[in-house]
Amino acid sequence: MSEPILLIEDDMDMQTLIVDFLHNYDFDVRAFANPKEALEHLHVSPNHYKVIILDLMLPHMDGFDVCQKIREMSTAHIIISSARSEMSDKILGYGLGADDYLAKPYEPRELVLKINSFLRRATQTKRVVGDFSINEETMEISIDDCVLELTKIEFDILHLFLSHPNKVFSREVIYHVINHDDFQSKDRTVDMHVSNIRMKIGDDSKNPRYIKSVWGVGYKFIG
Repeated sequence: MSEPILLIEDDMDMQTLIVDFLHNYDFDVRAFANPKEALEHLHVSPNHYKVIILDLMLPHMDGFDVCQKIREMSTAHIIISSARSEMSDKILGYGLGADDYLAKPYEPRELVLKINSFLRRATQTKRVVGDFSINEETMEISIDDCVLELTKIEFDILHLFLSHPNKVFSREVIYHVINHDDFQSKDRTVDMHVSNIRMKIGDDSKNPRYIKSVWGVGYKFIG
């Protein structure tokens, strides 16, 4: 079965090149030149795509704003594909939720290698992140080979942290990514569940080993 890929690229020559090249590697690419239309499409099925390729120089919206909005609704692997190659652009992109950055021009084969590398990691049944192991099939997370007794929400939050070590997540982003119906008060509910997770993994909020509070923003997992 072809892996669905979302491409947001307004340069039609570049869009055609990427689409045709990825089709040769059996990827099912849905391409948009208009970022607003792409976000509307993604909003309907935010978990449909595991990989999103994003240009930064777009009409109607700044590419960094698009990146942030994607991250608010999806955990997809975001690869920025842009002629903007300044280090400041890369730092900002990663800070807003991007996972990879390819500076144009680049060989399309490099894009395929990055996609395949991520998909191999994502499809592994069991992943190890520091002291933790994640079993995707049984939806269990263990610490030092001891399975944690987590609620569904706690599992989703900890899984999000472990999947993106050292990345800061705001409470708002955590709320949108998890998107559970019983999240009534965003800040208070997120804090409560993070507190429960800390207790279960033996983490001290004042001297954290795993989950660090980022003042005025949210949390990050210390990788």
